[in-house]
Amino acid sequence: MTQDPPLLAVQEALKKCFPVVEEQQGLWLSTLRDCQPLLASLGNLAEQLQAAHNLRFEDVPSLRAFPDLKERLRRKQLEAGDTVLDKLGERLNTLLKVRDTVSSHVERVLQIYEQHADTVGIDAVLQASVVSPSVADMLEWLQDMERHYRNSYLKRKYLLSSIQWGDLANIQALPKAWDQLPEDEHQELVQGADILLNVSFFLEE
Repeated sequence: MTQDPPLLAVQEALKKCFPVVEEQQGLWLSTLRDCQPLLASLGNLAEQLQAAHNLRFEDVPSLRAFPDLKERLRRKQLEAGDTVLDKLGERLNTLLKVRDTVSSHVERVLQIYEQHADTVGIDAVLQASVVSPSVADMLEWLQDMERHYRNSYLKRKYLLSSIQWGDLANIQALPKAWDQLPEDEHQELVQGADILLNVSFFLEE
């Protein structure tokens, strides 16, 4: 590694940033896994609410003696649904923290680069080695990953904010809509894994 102080400062900032991004990526993926059973539970509750709504309790002889049963059942189901939504909200807050953590660290690296950009020079920024990608490539990768987390968080926030108990069909469709998001993001996640692999030797220098 060159001992040129300005370039060294940028490289050291990159070395501090990538491990944080890797750690946050693990937290992001584990949080998404935690969401799956909650989304399934929410979809099941929406189906139960729809079934209870469609059932004419007064036409069922064994239920006629409980005129308030339908409303009591609905309240219980809605309470259960709100509990699930609260848990999903907690997971969404974790995703927000991941996004903010990655953004703040990437912003810090870019600030350090901008402070030294004129001194470092374009040739040094574009120079790669056998064990290290160029500084330009690593800066671009970090910005791509920061954009990935920002966009992915917003998509999930939008899906959860669209939930209305008056629209049971939308809630039943939520798990599938959520599952389709990784299809759009798969390439970004693969790219992120490749990035961390590509910088592994650089981080060990």
